[in-house]
Amino acid sequence: MEEKTRQSYLEAGKIAGEALKWGAKKIKPNASYLDVADAIEKRISDAGAGIPFPTNISVNDIAAHYVPRAQDASVFGENDVVKLDIGCDMDGYIADCATTVDLGGAHSKMIEANMAALDAAIDLVRPGACVSKIGEAVQTILNDAGFKPIENLTGHQMKRRELHAGLSIPNIKVPYDWEIEEGMVLALEPFATCGAGHVIESPGSQIYSLMEYRPVRVSEARKLLSEIRKRQELPFAARWYSKMIPPHKLGLILNQLSKQEILRAYPPLHDRAGGVVTQFEHTVIVEDSGCTVTTA
Repeated sequence: MEEKTRQSYLEAGKIAGEALKWGAKKIKPNASYLDVADAIEKRISDAGAGIPFPTNISVNDIAAHYVPRAQDASVFGENDVVKLDIGCDMDGYIADCATTVDLGGAHSKMIEANMAALDAAIDLVRPGACVSKIGEAVQTILNDAGFKPIENLTGHQMKRRELHAGLSIPNIKVPYDWEIEEGMVLALEPFATCGAGHVIESPGSQIYSLMEYRPVRVSEARKLLSEIRKRQELPFAARWYSKMIPPHKLGLILNQLSKQEILRAYPPLHDRAGGVVTQFEHTVIVEDSGCTVTTA
């Protein structure tokens, strides 16, 4: 990896890590989901970084992909378990990190095990490491503590302006032996649950990305796609464009573009049995003898 590229990854990681800690402190009972998400994204932008995906605020049994809508009135409850997952990029080089805030304090054992699972995954990352061994380590730590990993959510390789690029890092033992290579940038993100350990989709997607640009007839849809193309294939939040198009009409347009397979929708994902979910995540650069955590 060129030193200029490495420095961009490190700078993105520094901004993301600081924004994550800062944002987590804003998660309190009666605080607004929307206010927290907007504040974090503003902080990242003010630091001179890009936003490669919208701030995810996933509560209780929702594991991922919940993003506040425009005028969202949702507030945190006293016993909520909140996953905060954020990203930023410098010149397209991405940092992705997440933490869990347990407002009621009832899930400290799960959080402790989840953090230990992430630490174990980081310790195993090096050139030639087998992704199945990493998944097995995560699974063993969580199972021994009485919890389950989310089997159908994984960590992922990242490349410039590509959030999910090639290699997946499982959170369970898998029957394949893909190996990690030096120079890869990986987001490691074990999820733990007291539920089924398998997520399914919920209605109400507020995250989309461009699949294939094609001309459309409706003028407002053309205007929207013109803006979305600037992000290439990086995900975006519907509310980012709610000042351009009224929210109700925007929802209809996004739904239609998804049906036409111009856009990809990312529905919220929740544990199949309704179990509480926790998540911790860091971005790492694979070095010659281990890895460097960019988002610490």
